[in-house]
Amino acid sequence: MLYRENGQFKTSYRADQQIFTISQDRWAILALLAFAAIAVPLLADEYLFRAILIPFLILALAALGVNILVGYCGQISLGSGAFMAVGAYMAYNSYVRIEGMPLILALLSGGFFATLVGMAFGIPSLRVKGLYLAVATLAAQFFCDWTFLRVGWFTNNNPSGSVSVSNLSVLGWSIDTPVAKYLFCLAFLVTFGLLAKNLVRGAIGREWMAIRDMDVAAAVIGIRPMYAKLSAFAVSSFIVGVAGGLWGFVHLGAWEPAAFSIDRSFQLLFMVIIGGMGSVMGSFFGAAFIVLLPILLSQLLPWAGSLVGVAVSTAALSHTEVMIFGALIVWFLIVEPHGLAKMWSIAKQKLRIWPFPH
Repeated sequence: MLYRENGQFKTSYRADQQIFTISQDRWAILALLAFAAIAVPLLADEYLFRAILIPFLILALAALGVNILVGYCGQISLGSGAFMAVGAYMAYNSYVRIEGMPLILALLSGGFFATLVGMAFGIPSLRVKGLYLAVATLAAQFFCDWTFLRVGWFTNNNPSGSVSVSNLSVLGWSIDTPVAKYLFCLAFLVTFGLLAKNLVRGAIGREWMAIRDMDVAAAVIGIRPMYAKLSAFAVSSFIVGVAGGLWGFVHLGAWEPAAFSIDRSFQLLFMVIIGGMGSVMGSFFGAAFIVLLPILLSQLLPWAGSLVGVAVSTAALSHTEVMIFGALIVWFLIVEPHGLAKMWSIAKQKLRIWPFPH
């Protein structure tokens, strides 16, 4: 008989290998998904969808891809914005150049091309690591920014340099309302979240973590560093590329290369650091924090300033946001490297949120 925490026991290896081994976690996830799919569309207004929920879902998906590479495999990347751009622009070209191209297939094709680009720029990871690898992936950002800005083919020779899509639909279901866009993005996030959860707990996920912890020892026990690193770049770039397609098609509708600048790469990396490296749940925590903090500060700081007779300017809000991000990044890198996900796990245990047995 195999033992599990909280007094729950498993009598078969199949039961022990479930994604969520504790029944309370399974019920909590199912309740959360039901709330997100049923209650949120009924309760949220248009502003909430456009300003918070849709950006959160897409950025959480992108952060999930970055977390696979940075958190699970330990390969630093500053080119995530470039891979998002590749996914968006190649999805756009597949959608407008191939007659009758389904929307989902176009988005997946964008992820495929992002995979190729990610693997190409991931080749230096076979020889370099740390700061040098970060600089190598940073080259992808500048290269893609220049390419999409200067090569007219990617923008369908649009003189303005921007592209746009409209009248999106899947199997006759029109994706033109905030609710439809939200549910469409939610479906992608849930699907890729489950796939990523299965992947990181399998053999390939253990190889990634072995490379992250000590690549020399991993090679000694038979793990191929080339296969592990390039596969991490491939999976990460694919997910980030699909997220880039969703960001352009669903959230923006019309975009230019500046939408996927280096700021986007840093934003995604900050999400992983703050949310928790090496944690699927940490990707969601990080995305929620990054999306909600500016909105909360814009509401709370003027209110707090009015109490003491101080006017808070827009510049002060921006500077405060940057200072908070910087302080949290330093804190989570030095003191608590597993981020908000670890803090949530500790709080759950201390507060005994799941105390009842199976």
